[in-house]
Amino acid sequence: MIDPGKAVKQSTEKSAPRVAAAPTLIAGAMFGLVFGFLLQKGGVGKYNVLIGQLLLQDWTVVKIMLTAIVVGMIGVFPLHHFAKVNLHIKPTRIGANIIGGLVFGAGFALVGYCPGTAAAALGQGSWDALFGMAGLIVGSWIFAEFSGLTKRTIEKWGDLGKVLLSDLLPVPRGVFVVGFALALSAILMILQQFTIR
Repeated sequence: MIDPGKAVKQSTEKSAPRVAAAPTLIAGAMFGLVFGFLLQKGGVGKYNVLIGQLLLQDWTVVKIMLTAIVVGMIGVFPLHHFAKVNLHIKPTRIGANIIGGLVFGAGFALVGYCPGTAAAALGQGSWDALFGMAGLIVGSWIFAEFSGLTKRTIEKWGDLGKVLLSDLLPVPRGVFVVGFALALSAILMILQQFTIR
């Protein structure tokens, strides 16, 4: 069986045109603006909505994230199967994932924003998001400064390599994608039925 990812890589290596920097930057800026607009319209650029999620009182964020996972999964995996896109899978490193998740969660709880929602909040005039953006810059700098040390230590703790959840189960990837999408859709319907927002 042909690995779709390799087929995409082979087909793009021969005939890929050079991408001009300006159109790529303009396209990125446009997609970023649309993404920020949709975050703001979805309500997740608002401090009270984000804190409400952390307090398990407002489920808007979970609904948006589950919807994005379902739509993305249904879109990306068929494209990969038919060799239209490559999957760029990040390695699963248990130690780094746990520590990074705790640091991210602590920052989210303290500031009330994550990086994407902070940018959306800043765009709608919520100046308190500047503290989160400043923390993001400082945290990125600290991470870069210590990246040599973390590669030798933390990133080796529980390194499982590039693995997908579907790889851990004895079912074909297509069956997993359909089943997981249906399960997440059921959770979305339950949340919609039994939560206020």
